[in-house]
Amino acid sequence: MKPHWPSVAIVGVGLIGGSVGQALLARRLAGRVIGIGRDPQSLAEATSRGAVSETTTDLAAVAGADFVLVATAVGAIGGLLERIDTAVRPGTPITDAGSTKARIVAGWERHRRRRRARFVGGHPLAGSHRRGPAAADGELFAGRVAVVTPAPATPAADVEAVGGFWSALGSTVYVMPPRQHDRLLAAASHAPHALAAALAAATPAAARRFTAGGWRDTTRVAAGDPGLWADILLDNAAEVARALDRVGRITARLRAALERGDRRAVETLLVRAKEARDAVGS
Repeated sequence: MKPHWPSVAIVGVGLIGGSVGQALLARRLAGRVIGIGRDPQSLAEATSRGAVSETTTDLAAVAGADFVLVATAVGAIGGLLERIDTAVRPGTPITDAGSTKARIVAGWERHRRRRRARFVGGHPLAGSHRRGPAAADGELFAGRVAVVTPAPATPAADVEAVGGFWSALGSTVYVMPPRQHDRLLAAASHAPHALAAALAAATPAAARRFTAGGWRDTTRVAAGDPGLWADILLDNAAEVARALDRVGRITARLRAALERGDRRAVETLLVRAKEARDAVGS
């Protein structure tokens, strides 16, 4: 049987929040989807896109929800969780969609004993360089991965409730500690974004007219929201730095091989890279 929530509140109805709302309504997983945000124009767009059934700018509307998703920039999530916890009914499950987890989960856990709600960190590994409810896609999470990041004290029933939420949207759910999530995502997402941005920024203006598919594919994510990504990179700075160091060591070996004209070393590195990329699939 599919789970069903009479009322789901989504705080931040952009690409991720809007896509969740569309999926909930299209799959008939929720009776009502309440979109909560600051911009009435964006909320109106979310309504027109079928991402929500009603909207408000009042965060207190979470009081009527049976499940709450916070889908804002990572820098805002911690403060919003504090405010939401004082407004929801006791026992309400909450998750977030932030790309970093350690700081957010630690902030919640510091005051676990006085909490009204049941928060478990989450991160759907889906998205786009596009933003806002106009980019929402109800199938965004189908066949994708979602990570759930409980703390040691998180009850198993709460992990199951949040994991079930993402599973109902079509995702394969992995459970891991917040710091493990941040270490793995630094390598798989955050450092690649930083490198794409560096490559785009380092490309001379005179060369841009000669860019083709390779450059565009490699730098696509650099078109993402700079403010949102600055939050992510700074919030996970230590792990991102370690991931960049690993890339730097390989880049240094490649440069040294080029300087000495060592074709074998260059080709060995390229073969290793191809094998790693092929292992991921298309």
